[in-house]
Amino acid sequence: MDITDPIEAADAAAPESRGWPWRWAHIMPRLRVPSLAEIWRRLTQEVADQWERVLLWTPVAFGVGAAAYLGLKAEPTIVIALALALSTCAAAMAARRFSTSRWTLAVSGLVATACIGFLIAKLHSNAVAAPIAPTGVRVIEGFVVDIESPSERGPRLLIAPVSISGLTPERTPVRVRIVTPVPGGPDTTPPPGSMIRMLALLDPPPGPAAPGAYDFARDAWFEGVGGVGLALKPVDAINLSSPPLMLRIEMAMNSVRWTVAAHLAHAIRQTLGPHDGGAAGLAAAVTTSHQDWLAGGDRDALRGSGLAHMLAIAGLHTAAVSGFAFFFFRLLIAAWPWLALRVSGKKVAAVAALVVVIAYLLLSGAHPPARRAAITASVAFVAILADRRAVSLHSLAVAALAVLLIEPEAVLQPGFEMSFCATASLIAMSEVWPHRQVAVDLPWPIAMLQKGRDWLIAMIMVSLVAGAATGPFAIQHFNRVANYGVVANLTADFIASAILMPLLALCLAAQSLGLGAEQIGPLYWAAGWAARSVISIGHLFSGAPGAAVTMASAPPLALAVSYAGIVFACLWRGVLRWIGLPMAFAVALWPRPAPPAAWISNDGSDAAIVIGGGAVALKPSTHLYAVQTWAQRRNLSLPADPETALASLYDCDRSACVPRAGLKPAIAAWWTKRVPKPERLARLCEGADFLILRAATSLPSACRDVRILGRSAFDREGAAEIYPTGSGWRIVWSQPLRGERPWSVSDSAE
Repeated sequence: MDITDPIEAADAAAPESRGWPWRWAHIMPRLRVPSLAEIWRRLTQEVADQWERVLLWTPVAFGVGAAAYLGLKAEPTIVIALALALSTCAAAMAARRFSTSRWTLAVSGLVATACIGFLIAKLHSNAVAAPIAPTGVRVIEGFVVDIESPSERGPRLLIAPVSISGLTPERTPVRVRIVTPVPGGPDTTPPPGSMIRMLALLDPPPGPAAPGAYDFARDAWFEGVGGVGLALKPVDAINLSSPPLMLRIEMAMNSVRWTVAAHLAHAIRQTLGPHDGGAAGLAAAVTTSHQDWLAGGDRDALRGSGLAHMLAIAGLHTAAVSGFAFFFFRLLIAAWPWLALRVSGKKVAAVAALVVVIAYLLLSGAHPPARRAAITASVAFVAILADRRAVSLHSLAVAALAVLLIEPEAVLQPGFEMSFCATASLIAMSEVWPHRQVAVDLPWPIAMLQKGRDWLIAMIMVSLVAGAATGPFAIQHFNRVANYGVVANLTADFIASAILMPLLALCLAAQSLGLGAEQIGPLYWAAGWAARSVISIGHLFSGAPGAAVTMASAPPLALAVSYAGIVFACLWRGVLRWIGLPMAFAVALWPRPAPPAAWISNDGSDAAIVIGGGAVALKPSTHLYAVQTWAQRRNLSLPADPETALASLYDCDRSACVPRAGLKPAIAAWWTKRVPKPERLARLCEGADFLILRAATSLPSACRDVRILGRSAFDREGAAEIYPTGSGWRIVWSQPLRGERPWSVSDSAE
């Protein structure tokens, strides 16, 4: 026997009695540290191996350009955006013509793609530009376009206004969103297509609830919503002239959705009884996106258990419905031998699934998450038609680029970030997952046990990897991580995708064929029990001890690092991809700055003081959403009895709040626009560090050393946070962080 390795030769010659210590000493020389030259050679080879994955970085570069546009503090001109795109494209073409380096070509191409993303985002912002309503009480006449997710006060109507009192047609928004308290719930809500008149308090879409917080006004700008408000009186039905054709089509489709949701909710409630455990509401929500039949407690349970994705029709729902349609049609073709021999069952099923994706998109209302999911699913089925892999990083890159071309603003939206990072991480996991050989000729009980074991391990890994990929965004945007989210998703997602969604698809198909509840009652019953099971899982895990961990939002840089780490770990091939793993935990590990000492809302109508790790609102019975959003972002608790907590710190009435002695910072407030008497104003200023003064009036001498925060300051600067300094107090405003953009108008009244 010829043994060329000296260590193997020594092992062969060694007596068995020498044992492990001797063998370990001979193995250790193999575990040497590589030289710098060898490390450099390996790194160079790994970088060279990335050439075939360069195209995967195209949507990343495009998204960076779009994010750069959205993050600017001043609106760039179209000339600047066009010049950037043209110059970088010219440089990329020159690199292709004259450079011999592949990486010069790759870098110049990605830079040009980023500048094109910048230009597309600018063009899209200009294309959706529409008037924004000023603050005021208005009479609104218009058409109900859709019913959106309900608020705590009632249904939220999306209205296409025909006229708004006090506004000329040129200044009338294209869409407004009004909360309308309706005593009878969804059954008495004006359906899409209704012509209504209402008296409402109308405001511009709200900006960030605090400096650096998420800017909802930016989303409203790109959705075409130019005003939000609250109806002050019941809605009146009126007659209006016929609307434009496209609006009629949109309202007709939404009317069908509303009718389907009502019929489905009533059928399941009739089948299961009035105490259906939230089944009817969840079934209507996952089918049409209407949450009006779902109780608020059930919505909170789903969010608290990590199942909030059930409420927004997106990847899970679209994948379940389209996947069921694909396999159903493929099975039908395979069961008909004559047809199976003449057509490609896989491709015919892919075409049928594409039709189902489009139908489900229309039925769901074509909201942004549903549009993104439909594009991703469509790319997968088109890949099947082109004889390509349906699920791959390349198909995901095509889907992401298509979404960003249509909606560049999606790059900063939590739904896009979470869905595409989760999907990319799962595909990347499949690349490195070991594929072991399956033993053949095993007894069927053992084979079934092995398959069950493999399936369980795979599902656990899917939940863990997807949860880790979405965790940074859940912490940053929602300040909450569900501790039992893996287990809750492992069970609820299986029920929803394998049972609930296919059954609901069958219910709708049977209903469209004219079958009544008597014929398809068993389908309604089974779908209702599946929906009830999902709701029960939500309540179980949201109410379990230690159900969630809350964390304050990290600085924006931490989210950017996590975002980059997840993308790098998914797209890079080789050992260097693991560099992205510690980067992905940046949001969780980044040090949080100390919370502010106080907060004031963006219109000066509310404020809160930080006491002992909690926040006490000065107007606990109003403006709940704003103070809750701010407290959640800073991970501050709100008192169980806010009125008692406030009474220990302030003397308040309907018009004003006066801080008690010793409170720091001492913030006094005059809430109304009515001018106070001079002596009342002087008492407010005694011992105060700040005075919120919403009335326009002259100041007495007692207010000389008090910092006055008037209406003009909030109109100009937005929401405020107050921080202690060595010599006093420092105010951080939200508006300077937003900059002067089309969507960052002042909340001023006419």
